[in-house]
Amino acid sequence: MTSLLPPRHLLEDSDLTREQLEHQLGVAAHLKTERANGVEQQRLIGKTIALLFEKPSTRTRAAFEVAIDEQGGHCTYIDPASSHVGVTESIEDTAIVLGRLYDGIAFRGYAHNDVEALARFAGVPVWNGLTDRWHPTQALADLLTMREHAAKPLEQLAVCFLGDARDNVANSLLTSGALIGMDVRIACPDALRPEDDIIHAAGRIAATSGGRVLVTDDIDQAVTGADFLYTDVWVSMGEPREAWAERIPLLRPYRIDQAMVQRTGNPAVKVLHCLPAIHDQNSQLGHELFTGYGLDGAEVSDDVFRSPHSIVFDQAENRLHTIKAVMLCSLNRSQPILDGA
Repeated sequence: MTSLLPPRHLLEDSDLTREQLEHQLGVAAHLKTERANGVEQQRLIGKTIALLFEKPSTRTRAAFEVAIDEQGGHCTYIDPASSHVGVTESIEDTAIVLGRLYDGIAFRGYAHNDVEALARFAGVPVWNGLTDRWHPTQALADLLTMREHAAKPLEQLAVCFLGDARDNVANSLLTSGALIGMDVRIACPDALRPEDDIIHAAGRIAATSGGRVLVTDDIDQAVTGADFLYTDVWVSMGEPREAWAERIPLLRPYRIDQAMVQRTGNPAVKVLHCLPAIHDQNSQLGHELFTGYGLDGAEVSDDVFRSPHSIVFDQAENRLHTIKAVMLCSLNRSQPILDGA
């Protein structure tokens, strides 16, 4: 076993070293090429995976299910309506049971402590598909997408996240970007900054990797020269709808529209979003925001979302390839996919 092999679990971005992160991106790119050329090898034959999801999902669930199927494995989707977890059965008991039945567990839920407990008691690899604090499988897809669309190495790129930066996506981008040596910038109101411990930890990582971390409410300082702009919804799952009345005045200045794109000074800048996005009125929430607040699209304007600057659907597809890489690097450790692993 070499240092390129990641730990069995992926609970948060800092579980990986820079070398392991780069290796997983390489594995994901290799798997993507295999699939595109119709020569994908099935490396999960005989493996069973539990998808334990407290929160609903489109991309994360679909990516895990398609990844497992294409790799020859089997999965079971378990949601709160079809299980006892957290209601009449503890996370510890659930972990022990699932660990005896499955080869790995993907968890998507609320409390980060829960995914840590699963990893502690299950006895099989556990992968974090989202908690309130981290979203590492999303960050891997983000990095792969930036690598594909940039004319220079990741460590020479600048990415700026704008909006509510207290969320798991911003935390993971900040940490993974620092690990890889990128220039990672967060533009947000002071009230919506990432937690201080996350900022400080990312700063320490960047000092070692040669990266840079900036958290500021100065939009021009953050976006000028950026290669990528990134945003997420302004009110997360589980928060009350009433939160919009507070967030909209705070976050309107951080909206990614054509004016924000131009403020980068980079005509080749690309736009990222983990989805779902509120960019028009063609969803229930989008319609409610228009009728209630006069907001036609929230965190990103429709014209930018549909423009050549937007690479959000490439980013969504890359959830599949990076999730495959995460599972295979955990479950297929004796048969490396890339030379030197």
